[in-house]
Amino acid sequence: MKHNKVQIRRLNPERCWRAVQSHDARWDGAFVYAVRSTGIYCRPSCPSRRPRRRFTVFFFGPDAAERAGFRACLRCHPRGRAADPLASRIEQICRFIEARLDEKLTLPELSARAGLSLFRFLRAFQRITGITPRQYAAACRLRAVKSGLRKETNVTFALYDAGYSSSSRLYENAPALLGMTPATYQRGGAGMSIRYSTTASPLGSLLVAATPRGVCMVSLGDSEQSLELALKREYPLAQIRRDSNGLQTWIRSVLARVEGKTPSGHLPLDVQATAFQHRVWQELLSIPRGSTQSYAEVARAIGRPRAVRAVARACATNPAAVVIPCHRVLRSNGELGGYRWGRDRKSALLRAEMAAIAN
Repeated sequence: MKHNKVQIRRLNPERCWRAVQSHDARWDGAFVYAVRSTGIYCRPSCPSRRPRRRFTVFFFGPDAAERAGFRACLRCHPRGRAADPLASRIEQICRFIEARLDEKLTLPELSARAGLSLFRFLRAFQRITGITPRQYAAACRLRAVKSGLRKETNVTFALYDAGYSSSSRLYENAPALLGMTPATYQRGGAGMSIRYSTTASPLGSLLVAATPRGVCMVSLGDSEQSLELALKREYPLAQIRRDSNGLQTWIRSVLARVEGKTPSGHLPLDVQATAFQHRVWQELLSIPRGSTQSYAEVARAIGRPRAVRAVARACATNPAAVVIPCHRVLRSNGELGGYRWGRDRKSALLRAEMAAIAN
């Protein structure tokens, strides 16, 4: 029974309970819930009557539930693979949107093509993709313009090729999604002004770099020299200078995080991110200090349950160590998994957070 309690703690029972209450199919496969009064376990989307919370326990999967003495529900068949009945229709709509990025598609048009009512279509699209059709089209246009900027010498050509009707629409959204304007992105960060400082930390050398808008890089390593070289490789065309005094407030904030403490004050970020990376990193920021989630749990939380590997890549490319807490994401079996700044540092960060909470 001790083993099961550890699983429940890692599964975040309150989040699991919310999924059970709402019959949320996005969590099918991430965990099962069991009812002590009936001895039966189910998938989260099971249409059966909701149990009382005090009788409900959660497990990573059917095997764990059955080892604890529960039997499978004959209504939702939790050992079988759940498939959203509308997934194929929504996938076809996604392909339809991708092929018509230069057209103004309406929700009535898309829902009619899917053969669904407007309300049912919008719910299904958001349930399966995690975003609205409009947001999906915007993300596709952004991906296209980023690809075009690497090939085109003219930003305007890349912009219109990607389906944007005017330059102002792209430039209004670009800072939040790219971390810089499209022209700056095309030039590899040329014209950016970056200050940085280094210091010693419990996990080795620490580097904090910032633009006028906020922190753009936080990295950990074995030496200041290696961190400085990595910064210059990341921004080869930017104007980079050491600032030993001007970043002290932000360095103290990062050091507090390294020690597992809750930092004081706000730490603004100016990082480059795709729409998907942004969603993953926002989810990481919601994980409480001292808690962990699995890559699969993060994928489900952002509405992309099959994108576990993509979530792992987003964690691996996180440019702001500790500040965006990718160290709080583990494998589904509880193992540490990879970490951009080394598994030993990942383990140390988790231990520091647990110790700080205990004290």
